[in-house]
Amino acid sequence: MKPHFKYIGSYPESLQNQVKKMLDENRLADFLLKKYPKPHAIGNDKDLRDYVLGLKNRYMKKSSPLSKIIYDTKIHVINNALGLHSYVPRMQGNKVKMKNELRVSSVFKKAPEPLLNMIVVHELAHLKEKQHDKAFYKLCQHMLPDYHQLEFDMRLYMTQLEIAAIYD
Repeated sequence: MKPHFKYIGSYPESLQNQVKKMLDENRLADFLLKKYPKPHAIGNDKDLRDYVLGLKNRYMKKSSPLSKIIYDTKIHVINNALGLHSYVPRMQGNKVKMKNELRVSSVFKKAPEPLLNMIVVHELAHLKEKQHDKAFYKLCQHMLPDYHQLEFDMRLYMTQLEIAAIYD
């Protein structure tokens, strides 16, 4: 399997073949641009924090607070991930307190808003559900009913970014 198929490798072969055909015919970028014509305007950590907290307050008011919300330039390279949630221990006197952090790969600074939304929803869901199980995906769909379609489109987006980087 070619490296750029790593994002869609778990999907059925018939779907992979459709994507391969689009790539062979140089149609994937046009397909994505037609579906998602413009990037979002959430370009810095403060705006990202406001965006994330807006979603959290709407769907997960009672979940643990987030101490840090940032775009991270290293996340994709180091962890082969697009977003991260982490629980960082902090000493406060004699006690260890866990701080929740949410990091989004800087790859999504110029992505279409629905794809950023999908990444944020995914990471927020981890505040309540640690594993990628049925309960996790049910929560994702509660916050974002077309979560699965957006996850697939995000994988197409990442495939296109990788292809563009190879040929630039």
